[in-house]
Amino acid sequence: MAFNENLSNRIREALSHLELEDVTEKYMFGGMCYMVNDKMCIGVMGDEIMCRISEETYEAASEKPGCRGMEMGGRQMKGYLLVGEEGMKTNKEFQYWIDLCLEFNPRAKASKKKKS
Repeated sequence: MAFNENLSNRIREALSHLELEDVTEKYMFGGMCYMVNDKMCIGVMGDEIMCRISEETYEAASEKPGCRGMEMGGRQMKGYLLVGEEGMKTNKEFQYWIDLCLEFNPRAKASKKKKS
């Protein structure tokens, strides 16, 4: 599945205020994922942004227009939302999602490193 390069560029720009060594880009889930401090933070899947947010904010955020829960292999992914164009029409709406993901990132658990 191809991902929206323009949307990816918007995310890259929104994260540009962070220290360069704190942000890395990884191709995963058929899209682009932005890792902040070695933890999955936000990404692009198709024409949607993938947001990793706290469980406390999940319910309220999921009720916003254009949002849906993220599923992988038929399983609902806890703490992950997909946001379509309807949920980020304005720069303010787009920034809401960036801020929500960055707010949760310090508390997010990093994935276990694979042994080489």
